[in-house]
Order: sequence, then C-alpha cells, then structure tokens
Amino acid sequence: TINTKHGNVNTDHILFVASGAFSACKPSDLLAELQGRLPLKVELRGLSQEDLYRILTEPEHNLIRQQVELMKTEGVDLKFTDEAIRAVARISSDLNASVEDIGARRLHTVIERIVDDISFEAPDLKGESIVFSEDDVNKQAEKMMGKANLKKFII
Repeated sequence: TINTKHGNVNTDHILFVASGAFSACKPSDLLAELQGRLPLKVELRGLSQEDLYRILTEPEHNLIRQQVELMKTEGVDLKFTDEAIRAVARISSDLNASVEDIGARRLHTVIERIVDDISFEAPDLKGESIVFSEDDVNKQAEKMMGKANLKKFII
C-alpha cells in the first residue's frame, strides 16, 4: 500500500513497468515502493547502424521526410540519396559509440547539423533542388565528429 495525496492505494495487483537506463542500478537503489515490484528484468541491446537506418526509412513520417517537407515550405526541393541516409545512420551510430549512447535521438541531432546551412539559407534558395549525397553528409558531419572527439577530453 502506498500513501498518496488521494489516499492509500493498494499495489498488490498492479504491474509496474519501467524503462530507461537502469543498468547501473541495484534493486536497493529504487524507491521502497518499487523494490520487489519489478519481477522481470529485461536488458535491451543498443541500436545498431541498420536499426538507425530503418528508423530513418521505414516510418511514414520519418526524420528525413520531415526535413524534406520542412524545406518545401521554403520552396526548396530537398532530397537524400540512399547512401546519404546510410551515412547519417553510420555517423549516428559512431557518435553513440564514442560520446554518449542516446539511441535514436542522435538521428535528429545529426540530421539537424547536416541541413543546418541550408535551413538558414532556404529563403534565398527558393525554387532550387538540393540533393544530399554521401559525400555531402560526410563533409557536414566532419565538423560535428571533430567536436565529439574533443568532448572525450573535457573533464
């Protein structure tokens, strides 16, 4: 039974589901109310490069499409080659492995940095068509990767 501002709640028949980064936690680190209430522990593996690629391509309203549609509002026809999308997934995976593994959230940051210059210049690019290739993605990402490598040495 847990005391709440609404009164006592009997938790005998409530299944608690928790997710997050609890890999470093022991059961004794949890709130007393949760200790013993989480009968199963399942560990998931981190997202692979292929998983990140699928996240960028399979959902109907994926991050790539969102950027394309965003640029359409400025009259810019933005396209990514399949190799460019794979490069975004590879870069995201590499950054997750070297800096901090934040999973698929990394994709948003990488794509944002890649289209950063175009986003600010979009009003001046009205009517143009821009195709991102693997080389374009790699050039834009070099700046980000350099900063990520420096973050390892900052205390």
